[in-house]
Amino acid sequence: MSEQEETPGNGLRKELPEELPVTPAEETEAPPTAAVEPGLTGRQRLVQGLWPPRLTRAQLIVAVLLFGLGFGLAVQVASNSNSDSALRGARQEDLVRILDELGDRTQRLQDEKQGLEKQRDELENSSDQAEEARKQTVEKERQLGILAGTVAAQGPGITMTIEDTKGTVEADMLLDAIQELRAAGAEAIQVNGVRVVAGTYLSDSDKSVSVDGNKITAPFRFKVIGNPQDLEPALNIPGGVVQTLEKEQATVAVERSDKIVVDALRAVKRPDYARSSSR
Repeated sequence: MSEQEETPGNGLRKELPEELPVTPAEETEAPPTAAVEPGLTGRQRLVQGLWPPRLTRAQLIVAVLLFGLGFGLAVQVASNSNSDSALRGARQEDLVRILDELGDRTQRLQDEKQGLEKQRDELENSSDQAEEARKQTVEKERQLGILAGTVAAQGPGITMTIEDTKGTVEADMLLDAIQELRAAGAEAIQVNGVRVVAGTYLSDSDKSVSVDGNKITAPFRFKVIGNPQDLEPALNIPGGVVQTLEKEQATVAVERSDKIVVDALRAVKRPDYARSSSR
């Protein structure tokens, strides 16, 4: 039974719900469309549809990545072509200068190579080199000893004797003679048994002259090693040492010799402050 009527047994009454009225199905809402203004041409409508652009987030990220990649490629290409473009755009004078600099650099490298090869050869012949170095060291020591006055020396030179009977010769006159001899190339000088070195000083002392604290008296005898042809003319120049001494009523005699012996020695003095900088 589709329907139930009220029965006296249960005292209940059940009614069927009222039927709802059937309404037509609601129409599906259409997506909004851009309003097209009336009176626009086709080109204007195309432009209006493309601008402003409607980009999604993914499209924006892809565009940024593509831009970065293109920029990086452009920078790399430009850096690789900088040197070539610089040379292509250089003037002829600049190109010549660049070639000269390259040539000089090549020459320096070649010289360095030759120097290293020479050192290699010297090391390979170390026994011969050691003996040669020893000989050079001995010779250098001898030369420095002559200059320092610690060893005797002999060779061609002159002997100058100054007679001072009036006692008018002073220390500055003898110092002028020493300086003139040094300027003329004297290599070793001895005055009355006192070796003259780089640090020699002269002073007047009780009608005599003191050389490095050693008193010497007339006649003053200079023994000088050097080229006689240079030493003697240097003393006899007009207004020079000989004329100055003769004005003071002293007599000067200069004699050349093929062998002058300078045997006065100086003790080796250790410097108080100076030290060798070589290691």
